[in-house]
Amino acid sequence: MKSIDYCQLYAFVDTAYLGERDPLEVAKMLCDGGADVVQVRAKGSSPEEVARLTERIKPVLDKAGVLLVVNDWYEIAVRMEADFCHMGQEDFFDGGIRSKAELAERFIGRYGRDQLERVGLGLSSHSPEQALHAVAAGADYVAVGPVFATPTKPGRTPVGLELLKWASDTLKVPWFAIGGINLDNIEKVLEAGARRICVVSAILLAPDVTRACLEFKRRLERVKLDQ
Repeated sequence: MKSIDYCQLYAFVDTAYLGERDPLEVAKMLCDGGADVVQVRAKGSSPEEVARLTERIKPVLDKAGVLLVVNDWYEIAVRMEADFCHMGQEDFFDGGIRSKAELAERFIGRYGRDQLERVGLGLSSHSPEQALHAVAAGADYVAVGPVFATPTKPGRTPVGLELLKWASDTLKVPWFAIGGINLDNIEKVLEAGARRICVVSAILLAPDVTRACLEFKRRLERVKLDQ
């Protein structure tokens, strides 16, 4: 399994964008398209539903060597042996958690320390202060955005390209640009210093999911992954 350090294309099995499609088939298309990371995102679903969805697609990702991320539900990430749990600022810091180590400590007793330490942590950030706070808390990677307006985060003010330039100059952990990135604006994102991107709707709503992934990956492979 590859390290997050060498991952560039972060895709999603997001139930809000699947329609009638089988999540398993979508996961296969993402893998075939060259996604390095796939997050299970199921806002509004019960923990049991998230766990079942994660359990279902995990073998596909494992076979392809693609990293598995569970959105929001840390315990499910641990139980399903996911590679990472991704959390927002409101779920992590506003939930009274100060560090990755403190999050793991909450589950000591239910799970062994080795199980807990295996699961990495990704945190969202929408400003320089939040990004630095995430790094100080022990995040293994940081998502920076939304760069552009996106229906995935309705009401969230875009941070623009300047934050990407700041992140490129400042952050020493892997970071991913996220929010409204598509094939029409990706060059601006790369010019601003991003070398890793998260893409939701521009892939999941594309006529051909695999082909969309392949084109994003082709654009990303033109730039040097230097951090």
